[in-house]
Amino acid sequence: DVLPSPDGPTPSVSITEIRQYLRAQDIPFHDGYSCLHTPSLFTGDRGHQPLSTNAPFTLFIDKTTGSFLCTATLAEGTWQDFQANVEMRLRGISPIPPASSEEMAQEMQQAREDARCIWERALPLWELLDEKETEETKALFGISQVTDATLKRFGVRYLRAARSLVFPWFSPQDATLKGLKLVRVEKKGGTITYVEETLPRLDSYRNLFGLPLIGRRDTELVLTGWELDALALHQAAGVASVALPRGASCLPPTLLPYLEQFKRITLWLGEDLRSWEAAKLFARKLSLKRCSLVRPGNLQPRPLEALNQGLNVTKILRSALLASHKSIVSFRQLREEVFGELVNTEQVSGVKWTRFPELNKLLKGHRRGELTIFTGPTGSGKTTFISEYALDLCMQGVCTLWGSFEINNVRLAKIMLTQFAGRRLEDQLELYDEWADRFEELPLYFMTFHGQQNIKTVIDTMQHAVYMYDITHVVVDNLQFMMGHEHLSVDR
Repeated sequence: DVLPSPDGPTPSVSITEIRQYLRAQDIPFHDGYSCLHTPSLFTGDRGHQPLSTNAPFTLFIDKTTGSFLCTATLAEGTWQDFQANVEMRLRGISPIPPASSEEMAQEMQQAREDARCIWERALPLWELLDEKETEETKALFGISQVTDATLKRFGVRYLRAARSLVFPWFSPQDATLKGLKLVRVEKKGGTITYVEETLPRLDSYRNLFGLPLIGRRDTELVLTGWELDALALHQAAGVASVALPRGASCLPPTLLPYLEQFKRITLWLGEDLRSWEAAKLFARKLSLKRCSLVRPGNLQPRPLEALNQGLNVTKILRSALLASHKSIVSFRQLREEVFGELVNTEQVSGVKWTRFPELNKLLKGHRRGELTIFTGPTGSGKTTFISEYALDLCMQGVCTLWGSFEINNVRLAKIMLTQFAGRRLEDQLELYDEWADRFEELPLYFMTFHGQQNIKTVIDTMQHAVYMYDITHVVVDNLQFMMGHEHLSVDR
């Protein structure tokens, strides 16, 4: 995915400008946690009359970007699209939801068809003919303690042919099937890894799994990083729980409107330091004052593990820490955090590189908030090495943003794809699509700059990327190109 160049179609808008515009147009609104809520332009009476305050407030405007989503019609678009629709309404023309490209619409339609075929072939686990097969399958996924009633409530099925659990994505509008996530288990040596596949593909898969089961009056929610954790939480503590579509790696802003109704959100994303860091990042998006975080630790593993170990899940939820710290704290408030750092020394050291064990000794893994500078003469292999080093992390789910000012994105992507495939694809072109499809699934983004740039523009683009895609690793290649030579007077 290429991030829009800042001089492109999406000028930023401030929350003050949004409020001023809504007041000037007599559009009623109230302030939510991450969004402003207004009546929808796309439902009910669409004449000259001002929008009624009695109409349901189903249109949500993101306070950071100005993008909107109408949860009643699923119309979404940019702040500019919203303004254009307001102007149309004033002229007595029915607003038209911004259309996605024809290619995108076809892709979504195809994904729905494929999902429907798989869904019809999948069986509820308790309907497998052989009780032994059911027990073995449940044991394989670590869900022996999860009851059939829980699986039935969340609509989980099993696809025998692919030996995968199937999690449905139902539209919050009309409960039709929009897509699926398939999860299978791979065993390598003694380690178990879960391999996920989504329909539609990952960047269009926006399922808050478990959302249709939540009532309009629910005010508390637990946000998890995995579908099976949402099941475990509901069963063990009876709480409203949903799972994020991409786990702890990303909270897409388009999902924020669906989380606006909750006065309290507890984030329990997993059992490692990355989940903890992600929870703190997501809490900022969701508004710190309503968020609590479950600190990972031996006695507070991920929810499914807590259920399997017979731990008191309700007690763990009650011990969640408030996300909003006051400006001054005492050691007593930091005590548990310090203990966590001592207990989890391996995790505190960051995400390890799998291909560069020597680098792990030097840098202790990739840690947020650290700056590493690689230097070397021209042609010594800096770009080749850095692309391999970034790819290593990206393949482990670290959301990465590349700013390549020296070589263009096509050449950079070619280098990275070759390193990813581990083969010369120019000699095996018939394999290109297969590897490109897998490469496309990585949480990797490129800035569209080339050559010398205004540093403020670059920083703005990075900040936008952090909000939209939860970027945790930024690569700048190279500093000299980005800075140019007239910047030498500023504080480098």
